[in-house]
Amino acid sequence: MIKNNQPTKKQLLKTGEKLLFIVAGAFIILAGIAFGIMQYVMATHDKPIFEQYTHFDLSEAGQRGSEIYRHQACSECHRAMSEGTNMGNSLDGIGSKHSVAWLENFLLEPEKNYDHATMDHGKSPKQAYYVALLPKKDIHDLAVFLSELRSEQGSSSSPVPPKGESPFIDSMVETWAPDAWKEKYTDIRDKKPNNEGVK
Repeated sequence: MIKNNQPTKKQLLKTGEKLLFIVAGAFIILAGIAFGIMQYVMATHDKPIFEQYTHFDLSEAGQRGSEIYRHQACSECHRAMSEGTNMGNSLDGIGSKHSVAWLENFLLEPEKNYDHATMDHGKSPKQAYYVALLPKKDIHDLAVFLSELRSEQGSSSSPVPPKGESPFIDSMVETWAPDAWKEKYTDIRDKKPNNEGVK
């Protein structure tokens, strides 16, 4: 058997493949430019671009908690009051899901209270281990602050879906829910929210 020792020729991209890469690259560049413009407009615009479904009305303890939140650089990972980053969970509306006691217990013993491992909160060497080491008064005020970040019905952080008709929800119920359920259960969209999700 005779072996051919000549180097194999490098296969070039076909015209269609080149076009595909060009289109994908252009799309990524345009998406980056559009995202940059949107962030600039959001940062410099006086009024919110999107409708706001979260709100806060801080008590004296909540105000102290917001200062602790800022001084402890929580906004490096979390978003609250429309400021901060989205590296961790957004905290806007968290007060509609959890009570002051639940939040305080979480800040003190995150993994025990959450009932499974957390990414950054917990014992050292986790990045936010220092939160549990804060004075109890600071942890309480921080929990009060978080409990006062509320969301309205229909917000993504609300335990209650939007009021009124939703073609998507209504068609899913019509298609999948047994008839017995329709008689047995009421539509929670028609109930007045009273912190049903708060634990």
